[in-house]
Amino acid sequence: MAFPATRLRRLRKTGVLRDLVREVELSPSDLVLPLFVQLGEGRTPVEAMPGVERMSISNTVAEAGEAHALGVPAVMLFGLPAEKDEQGSGAYDDEGVVQLAVRALKDAHPELVVITDVCLCSYTSHGHCGVVLDDGRVDNDLTLELLAKTAISHARAGADAVAPSDMMDGRVGALRSQLDAEGFTDLPIVAYSAKFASAFYGPFREAADSAPAFGDRKSYQMDPANADEAVREALLDVEEGADVVMVKPALAYLDVIRRVKEATRLPVAAYNVSGEYAMVKAAAAAGYVDERSLVLETLTAIRRAGADIVMTYHAKDVARWLSR
Repeated sequence: MAFPATRLRRLRKTGVLRDLVREVELSPSDLVLPLFVQLGEGRTPVEAMPGVERMSISNTVAEAGEAHALGVPAVMLFGLPAEKDEQGSGAYDDEGVVQLAVRALKDAHPELVVITDVCLCSYTSHGHCGVVLDDGRVDNDLTLELLAKTAISHARAGADAVAPSDMMDGRVGALRSQLDAEGFTDLPIVAYSAKFASAFYGPFREAADSAPAFGDRKSYQMDPANADEAVREALLDVEEGADVVMVKPALAYLDVIRRVKEATRLPVAAYNVSGEYAMVKAAAAAGYVDERSLVLETLTAIRRAGADIVMTYHAKDVARWLSR
């Protein structure tokens, strides 16, 4: 029997030809760098996330400037307030840490896209993403009012996009309605549409000081087993006015990224979360893996699954690696 005429290895030779037929490209322009901003001075390392720090506003501006100079077009801001309360009032304070940081970033780097995380968990004394009732339940509809106030406050500060991450029902519609009523009709909403109740968030909760004081977030974040529900969530957000839909986490949910992309045909973001980052860092530090190769392969897989935008703490390193 004759050897088949098709030889797929013909196009796998190292060099220009191999690059020419590559199906998915990874570029710094695909990335968003998450940043943790705090009041005061200096930097506070996040022990579980080597290379990630909680930073003062001035240091956040410098860090964002470095990323932008490397070709990373956008940052995502998470704030750590000086004080917390049951209503999370620091989230919608016009002189709050995120609002001050947005103004400073847009003054220093006008071309940088500044996206703000819209949630209450870092600002509430109980660590939940909304207003907690006496019986321990999160009040969905009352929370929507505070989330809308937060989004408006971020918009007034100069944010280029707002990203609600709370997973309350109807929050995209509530934000869109209020933003439009306040004249921010052109401000995009990047919706955390399929945010799962994941074990991969542990290091983030250290970084953002956002661990719940009691219970968990399973009543509003999604069951990791449910992909059909993820598509429903994304389609509901599209109906309510989302401009970008997000899947979080990314690596363990590549199938969900693909399904959400095919169902919505909208730009899809994927969040390469803290636990994914920490595992790579720990394995690389132990000498078990090559960090550069593993990170580039991971982010390429996320892009291949259908993500147009990747939120990742590796963004600066990736931009440097790709520039070489």
